Amino acid sequence: MFRTIARGCAAGAAGTTALNAVSYLDMALRGRPSSSTPEAVVEKITTKAGHPVPDGEGRDNRLSGLGALSGTAVGVGTGVLVALLHRAGLRPHAWLGAVLTGALGMALADVPIAGLDISDPRTWSPADWASDAIPHLAYGLVTYGVVASA
Repeated sequence: MFRTIARGCAAGAAGTTALNAVSYLDMALRGRPSSSTPEAVVEKITTKAGHPVPDGEGRDNRLSGLGALSGTAVGVGTGVLVALLHRAGLRPHAWLGAVLTGALGMALADVPIAGLDISDPRTWSPADWASDAIPHLAYGLVTYGVVASA
């Protein structure tokens, strides 16, 4: 079990790196700004939990750091879940596994965005969807590839 969890952590970390690389490439090619959504999610969750990020100097930097860390946690956690499912016998073909893994990661990232009323995916443009789906597909390819390679 420990090896499965460790493999899932490694797979999720590798997938998260791929997702970030594709996102940064998109930003570089299209000149689009980084998203403030992770910071908004952290701000709402910490406030609802009764422990808001303190006002004052460095607040924006703390939110930025916590937003990035939350993305890493979702990516690594999703990798662990996929590794556990793989160990339990759920082993779709590589391409389907990659797409399903990317879709799972995307859902785990986007559901809180909608649930916290930060953004409504039903109103997103095709470019918005592509900016979200393509990096998550890269995440799924790398994460499922690492999980399935064992």
